[in-house]
Order: sequence, then C-alpha cells, then structure tokens
Amino acid sequence: MNATLNAEISRLSPTEKLQLVEELWDTLTANPDQMAIPAWHAKLLAEDQALYRANPTEGSSWSEVKARITGQT
Repeated sequence: MNATLNAEISRLSPTEKLQLVEELWDTLTANPDQMAIPAWHAKLLAEDQALYRANPTEGSSWSEVKARITGQT
C-alpha cells in the first residue's frame, strides 16, 4: 500500500476506519463479477462439491449446526 495512504489511514479514528472498511466493502460487492475467485478457492469448492455429490446424506443440516453453535442441542 502507498505510504501516504497508509499514513492517512493511520490518522483516522477507529470509527472512521470502520466506515472506510464498510465503504470499501460496498464498492467491492457492487460488482461481484469483477472479483476473481483465486484458483485455490475454486479447487476447494470443486472438491467440496464432489464430496457432497458422492455422499449427499452425510453431514449436518443448517438447523443441526446452528443448534450446536448456540448450545441448543
């Protein structure tokens, strides 16, 4: 990152930094087709999809996972 930009960011308050992050995120998500998926991520997704297709009944439903996370088992 550019040293001048880094210096400017370091002068921001935590609230202003969070606002900057939110604005950056909004600009990124406005055009998702312009975001390239890294090759390692695409490979991992393909592997997960293949595992699911080979064993579609294995794993947990969202409601089961949520119950475990929230302690409502």
